[in-house]
Amino acid sequence: MADVKDRVGEHRRRMREQGFRPIQVWVPDTRAAGFRDEAHRQAATVAAADAGTDDQDFIEAVSAPWDED
Repeated sequence: MADVKDRVGEHRRRMREQGFRPIQVWVPDTRAAGFRDEAHRQAATVAAADAGTDDQDFIEAVSAPWDED
């Protein structure tokens, strides 16, 4: 039986042959202290962003009707 290094190498070779390439992605550590509080803060900021804005009113005012003759 091939060891893990050989199996992984073979898998990567097959993937490259299929046109794929490996990448590394760094993501926030959800276990880190403060993650929950920061996620909540950001979510609240996004949720509040639409409150009190008139963006949609502006878009409707400058848009031409598309369903009228």
